[in-house]
Formats: sequence, C-alpha cells, structure tokens
Amino acid sequence: MFTQTWKKYIPVITILLKRSANGEQTLKMNNTDFERAAGGRKIKYSFTCLRMNKGRVDSSTKPNAMATELAQVLMENDQTRPMIKASYLEFSMNNDFLLTIRNNTATIEAEKNETVESSDNG
Repeated sequence: MFTQTWKKYIPVITILLKRSANGEQTLKMNNTDFERAAGGRKIKYSFTCLRMNKGRVDSSTKPNAMATELAQVLMENDQTRPMIKASYLEFSMNNDFLLTIRNNTATIEAEKNETVESSDNG
C-alpha cells in the first residue's frame, strides 16, 4: 500500500541514513502522499519503533504494515541496503508525518566491547 510512497522518499532517506552516524535525523513528509496511498481507508499513519539490526527487522517490536513496507523498500534499494546491513537503526514516525532515524551502531558496539572487556577481566 505504501511502497510507492516510501520509494518516492528513498533519495532523501538515503542522505539521512548517511548523516545518522552523526546524530538523529528527521524528515517531514507530505501527509497527502500517505493519505492518497491509503485510498481513503482510516488507518494509523504512525509507528513508534522499527528496529533494524544489520538488515533484519527486530520482531520483538511488531512493526505495523507501514513500518514493514519501509523496511522492505530499504532492503530492496541498492544504495540503502549496504547501510542497513552494517548498522543498528531505529525508525519512528509520528502523527505529524515526521520520520525520525536513529543510528545506534556506535552505542551497540560500545556495549559489546564493555561486555567483552568485563568478561576478560572477570
């Protein structure tokens, strides 16, 4: 349902994925794009957390259809696939159609290193 809409935004999302290593990124999207894609159906246009860990969707968060289609489009795109497979990312979108991208790769790697160091010392 939203695949074409997400594909429209892929060039900008690609740039934001690159910038996300330096901090949280946001993108204000056009609500009419999503409303048109929904075909008049009343649905929830937001999702709280889509977590992608090295290219795989974290199933513990149960993403909605909108978030699942975003993940699918990101993995199908030749430019975003390598970035997604190398990162720990979180995506969320609020009711104001503001997409937020957080790159947690450095945080996760630091936690792994701390765990390894503490087990080596213990």
